Amino acid sequence: MRHTLYLLILTLVLVSCGTDSHHFKIDGRLLHLNQGEFYVYSPDGGSRKMDTIRVEAGRFSYETQCDREMTLMIVFPNFTEQPVFAQPGKTADVKGDASHLKELQVKGTKANELMTGFRQQVATASPPEAVRLARQFITDHPESIVSTYLLRKYFLQTANPDAATARQLTELMIARQPDNGSLKRIRHSLKDFGTTAVGAALPAVSAYAIDGKPVSKATLSQTAVTIICTWATWNYQSISMLRRCADAAAQTGGKVQVVGLCVDASRAECRRTMQQQNISCTVVCDEQMFASPVMRRLGLADVPDNMVVRSGRVAAAHLDDTRLTEMASGR
Repeated sequence: MRHTLYLLILTLVLVSCGTDSHHFKIDGRLLHLNQGEFYVYSPDGGSRKMDTIRVEAGRFSYETQCDREMTLMIVFPNFTEQPVFAQPGKTADVKGDASHLKELQVKGTKANELMTGFRQQVATASPPEAVRLARQFITDHPESIVSTYLLRKYFLQTANPDAATARQLTELMIARQPDNGSLKRIRHSLKDFGTTAVGAALPAVSAYAIDGKPVSKATLSQTAVTIICTWATWNYQSISMLRRCADAAAQTGGKVQVVGLCVDASRAECRRTMQQQNISCTVVCDEQMFASPVMRRLGLADVPDNMVVRSGRVAAAHLDDTRLTEMASGR
């Protein structure tokens, strides 16, 4: 009887202190934020939904299904984003000051501790120095999920993507992570990078928007400017980018149109998110996700990503949020 009671107490203690092997948990504490909420999503598609985390008395807790290593992005009320790297059966501790979100510390797994160390390194670095440090980190840790995040942030999702360096680093990482689907999509995108180079002719495409209207090279070239954005219902950054571009284009009197390429497996979920987020623009969702023929033809293989078309030719691609919104405004 005493032995049984001991086992029961031990089980309760273990359950209360951690999570099972199919879940990942975040425990957090923020100073100077008593109550609030923020979003959490996975930029690599590890979690096919976007959730809300609630803060009570400065503390928050979040648990999600996790059967493999994945990246989670916490979006704070001021739109600052913090990556947290999830691992099955693990818990990450997030601590910091709500007034200094760039100084957050995330501990509990090797990946999160590596990222915390990197963020401390680049806190006072110039942009070129930060890029150099990111390249060095990826070279030193090609097996780490943190390197995939840094590859996107510093070499792909920038105003001036460095395709040559990104190709080199991607191959280095794939050699150590041969089953990483995100890296394979990046490799594919980089292979077709030249087709989206400024001045290249827009390739022929054929698809249908979720409202049944055809989408082709002709329809993508019918306005002075066309903004093409890839997005997903589980990726907050891509939803925000699409919504801002659509709102800006609506003020141009028809000079700019926005076309969204949704990589969701469900057209119904795509429609539901558009309604909830008040997104009004042409959207293609062929339910083929990253294997979508339209994305492949355009050389787009990541979320979020984008392309700007003028007179049937690619005017720009892979822009950051600020520049893309400016172009959607007709500037």
